[in-house]
Amino acid sequence: MTSMRAAEISAPGGPEVLRWVERERPQPGPGEVLLRVRAFGVNRPDLLQRRGLYPPPPGASDIPGLEVCGDVVDGDLGVLQPGQRVCALLAGGGYAEYCVVPAVQCLPAPVAYSDAEAAALPETFFTVWHNVFERGALQAGETLLVHGGASGIGTVAIQLAVARGARVLATAGSADKCRACVELGAERAIDYKSEDFVEVVRQHSGGRGVDVVLDMVAGDYIARDLACLAEDGRVVIIAVQGGTKASFDAARLMVRRQTITGSTLRARSVEFKGALARELQRHVWPLLDAGRVRPQLHAVLAAEELVQAHELLERGANVGKVVLTWN
Repeated sequence: MTSMRAAEISAPGGPEVLRWVERERPQPGPGEVLLRVRAFGVNRPDLLQRRGLYPPPPGASDIPGLEVCGDVVDGDLGVLQPGQRVCALLAGGGYAEYCVVPAVQCLPAPVAYSDAEAAALPETFFTVWHNVFERGALQAGETLLVHGGASGIGTVAIQLAVARGARVLATAGSADKCRACVELGAERAIDYKSEDFVEVVRQHSGGRGVDVVLDMVAGDYIARDLACLAEDGRVVIIAVQGGTKASFDAARLMVRRQTITGSTLRARSVEFKGALARELQRHVWPLLDAGRVRPQLHAVLAAEELVQAHELLERGANVGKVVLTWN
């Protein structure tokens, strides 16, 4: 049997434009493996792609989906074995029964983790590791401010930072979400709808500020990030939900030796993503195996409930990830 079910975006628009169709099963090329997908994550970049705002990079599948848990079927296996359960970061193609992925972007699925938990790992952990610990250079003893602390990215950033000896503050949009951030290890969660995070950070730090800010808002948040950043502090931008334009005091940035950086992951090279995978396996997978860090699942749904999953994520009520399974 060479066909499979896969989700297509019939036209740019709301969740209703997603539809299940029959597609030819993809064939792995050099350096790639074919996976039988067990579960796949739903992420905000998928919502942007569905609206026509985030096209896949050249050569990537037009099928949405950036992370899966699945079984290795065949291909250019490298160190992988047929039948091995892995989780993988994709440039596209995850919303399907089968997908192809560079072998170096696969990681062993932690034995104690369900398929849904393993599928929730790649997109958030690759993103957090690169941006918080590589670009942001967060060190033990420093303080991290995480915007969107209850999101999939935020829940991972809080846990990883705490596990590696940092202190964490987080912003979230409700009392329940703030409570979840504290339960995950944040010293203080700030309800951005009723509190000024700049003032809370100033008071909490005795006027010093934080060392790193993980920002998925951008826009007018950037000036506020800099206002609560310590000397030699770093702002790392990973999304622009608040807009792409910003105005800030460049002289203050210079005097305080602050840095603004940012990145996207999807279009980076296979070699880059493979190197990140090895870093995760070395530094983060032991934390997962020990239970010191764990993906937070807000909902696990059947694959056929894809439209409902997109609707759920768009409402923004989730704490952690939304994952779909083929079981």
